[in-house]
Order: sequence, then C-alpha cells, then structure tokens
Amino acid sequence: MAQSEASVNSVAPERRPLMSRGLALLVGSAAVLITVQSAREISSTLASAFMALNLVIVVWPIQKFLARHIPKALASIVAGIVAVGILVGLLGALAWTVTALIKELPHYSGPFNDLMTSALTFINDIASRLGINTTGFVWSDLFNQVKGIDVSTIVSFLQGFASSLSSAVGLIVLVVTILIFMILDSVGFSERMQRLGERHNTTLAWALTSFAAGTRRYWVVATVFGLIVALCDWILLLSFGVPLALAWAVLSFVTNYIPNIGFLLGLIPPVIMALLANDPLTALWVAIGYSVLNVVIQTIIQPKFTGDAVGITATVAILSLLVWAYVLGPLGALLAIPATLLVKTLFVDIDPQTRWLNAFIASNPTTSDQDPIRLSNLLIRAKHIRKLTAKAASPDSTPEEAAEATAEIAELESEPGPDGVPMSGDET
Repeated sequence: MAQSEASVNSVAPERRPLMSRGLALLVGSAAVLITVQSAREISSTLASAFMALNLVIVVWPIQKFLARHIPKALASIVAGIVAVGILVGLLGALAWTVTALIKELPHYSGPFNDLMTSALTFINDIASRLGINTTGFVWSDLFNQVKGIDVSTIVSFLQGFASSLSSAVGLIVLVVTILIFMILDSVGFSERMQRLGERHNTTLAWALTSFAAGTRRYWVVATVFGLIVALCDWILLLSFGVPLALAWAVLSFVTNYIPNIGFLLGLIPPVIMALLANDPLTALWVAIGYSVLNVVIQTIIQPKFTGDAVGITATVAILSLLVWAYVLGPLGALLAIPATLLVKTLFVDIDPQTRWLNAFIASNPTTSDQDPIRLSNLLIRAKHIRKLTAKAASPDSTPEEAAEATAEIAELESEPGPDGVPMSGDET
C-alpha cells in the first residue's frame, strides 16, 4: 500500500497552460496588429528592402553560374546590373503605357462624352422603371459627379499618376542602394547558409532556402506566363484593330504580377479603348478574348507550373494583396505573394504546432500533416539516386565508375535522414 501511494505521489502533476487558448489568441492578434501598425511607419524602407531581396533571389542563378567562370566579385556586379535593369524596365514599361494613353485619349473626347451621356440616360431609365427617385439628393449628386467626368479629367488623373511614377525615383534609389549592399554580401551567401544549416539551425536554413526557391520560381513563372499572355493579348487587339495594342499588351504583362485583380486592371483600359475607337461589339469580343486567355493560361496552365512555389488558396492570395498593400504601400501589391510565402514558411510550415493552418490556407491541404523538411530531403535524395542510376547504367561509364555509383546508391538508400529517421529505398 505504501509503495502504491509513493508511486502515485511520484507522478508529476499535470502542467496547466499559462493562459487559455482564447486569451492566447487575443494576445497573438494584438501582437500582430501592433506589428502591422509599426511596420507601416517604416513601410517605404521595408518595401524597398524586401524588393531588393526579391531581386537578389531572382538573379542568384545568374550570379552562381557566372561565379564558376569569372571572379565572384565580378559575377555579383553583373548580377546586380541585371537586377537593376529588371527594376528599371518594369517601372519604365508602366510609365510608357501611361504616357501613350495620355497622348491618345484626347482624340476620343467626342465619343467618350457621347458614351457617358448614353450610359447615364440608360441608368436613369432603368432607375425610373424600378421606382427609384432619381431626383433625390444622393442620386442627383452622384449623377452630377459622373457628368463631370470627361477626357480632360481622366488625362489629368493619368498625368498625376505619371508624375507619381517619376517621383518614385527616390524609392528606386533606395531599392538600388539596398540592392548594392545585398549583392556585395551575396558573394559569401552559400557559405553562410551552409554554416547555419550544419552548426546552428537546420530548420531555419531549410526555411530560408525553401522561401528563396519558391520566390524565385514564382517570379520566373509569373514572368514567362506574363509574356505569353501579353503576346496573345497583343495579337488579339491587333486582329480587332484596337489602338495602342502594344501598350495594352505591356500593361497586361505588368499587371500579371498583381494576384487576382491584376487581370481586371489590365482588361478595363483596352475594353474602353475598343468601345471608343471601334464599337460595342469589338469591346465585347476583347473582353471575352481576355477572359478566355486569363482562364486558360493563368488559371489552368500557370498553376501547374507554379506548383508549390506559392501554395496558397485564391482567397488567401486576394487577402494577402489587401494586407500587404496596406502594410507596405504600392509595392505591397507586387510583393504580396512573396511576403505571404515568407510568413507561411517561417511561421507555419516549419512549426508542427501551427502546421494545421495549412488545412485552411494552403492550396494543398494535405501539407497540414506533412513534414516539409523530410519531404524535401527525400526529393533531393531521389534526384541524386536517379543521377547515380543513370551514371551506373550509362555505356560511357567505366566499370569502376559504375561500381562506385552503385555503392553510393546503396549507401544513400541505407543511411538515415538528418532527423535520425531512416529513409527506406521505397520511400525515396
């Protein structure tokens, strides 16, 4: 009896959490809000630094390739020049599109006024049939504001937008300044990551590497498919004789980087131009053509190539656009997906206690109970084994090389993974 009482008394009491889950959720939400508001105070600096980081990630393969043939310092300089060229080219393309529209719009002042008058008359007739009092204060005020919109008003707005683009030179200088130092530091980046993974924090090293790979793939895929969409849009607009076809194609390429609503931003101007310069039927066909291209290329084909590089649902993508545009300003619209990918990788994917969130936010909900680090190691090992297998079976390999490759395959299939859990040959 005494022994049983002693054994009962030796059982450690159950530890209770310091706070309830509800209170922990409230504290966490408050911390997020405080962080967001604090980030807004330095949004230009944060956005510039993150934009520079994305450019460094994009040009890293170029720098890595050149470093094999020329000095590392020279390779980093060339990669930096490419990164600056990408930034200037993107902003320059958008500025050229706006400038072309400013020059073209005054030629369609008459058709635009007729279109606005017809639209207001149509809306007024519909409202009258529905029994809506169009002479009320709200309706009359709204109609007066809409009637005040003409080509000169739109041109003034576009000129202001173009001026804001030219005033963004200061932001570009800040991005380029940060970019220069990042490029210089990137010379020893591989050694730093290797040291982090081998001696300090393997999980964090994997997370940063995964973020860089996913971000690079996102930008590359978005660029390639943006060019494809722009080419198809250009051909479509040329076939219908819509003015400024090349400008609208460039606009569709730039807006392709903005998730979800980028398609609409690139669709509205050419449809309006087709309505003014051609006829309503042409505008309808342009809208249909753009929509079909967007659904087929950007909604069906592009995600298959993007794969897990983004890995978030459409709802999370549009919410991330709104959140990061609020936090980082205009650049947040372009950086929304990479920023969300960084947060998801660092705070969700690598933490088993928060990985359940992937059941709601990830495009592949099965990742909620998968260990991404283990899966990544399996993938790397599988690729290595395939190369060794091909080498062992190659007729160009000597018997010694084939035997060495076979022995290395056996060693890879038998050794445990970095987490100490064996990785079987079937699993690989």
